[in-house]
Amino acid sequence: MPLITKSDADVFETHGARFSSYVRPSRGSGQLCAWRVDVPAGLTGAPHRPSREEVICCIDGELTITLDGAEHRLRPGDAAYVPAGCEIRLDGGPEGGAAWTTSLAGLEATMSDGSQLRPPWTL
Repeated sequence: MPLITKSDADVFETHGARFSSYVRPSRGSGQLCAWRVDVPAGLTGAPHRPSREEVICCIDGELTITLDGAEHRLRPGDAAYVPAGCEIRLDGGPEGGAAWTTSLAGLEATMSDGSQLRPPWTL
């Protein structure tokens, strides 16, 4: 499916954020996954370590991304490269924010308590 509209996206909510999956292997993308994450104002995200590298591009509002303890502010058009295994946390700015994220299939996240999260959009 070459065109995926907002109404086609599969929605998944966890840790206070909303994820909308647009591109994933089960839709014929091969190994690419892409989703939008909406982070409410003031939300402190859940720290985790992704098993695959990611690129996170802010598309709306303001977000704070913490990578291995270093905080960075993201505004629309700013992007962050997240290496596999890096501890990441994505927080909402004063009015919240949204990001477009791209990774490879098979992404899993190891949460700070050691539990594993395998997002359904990476299948």
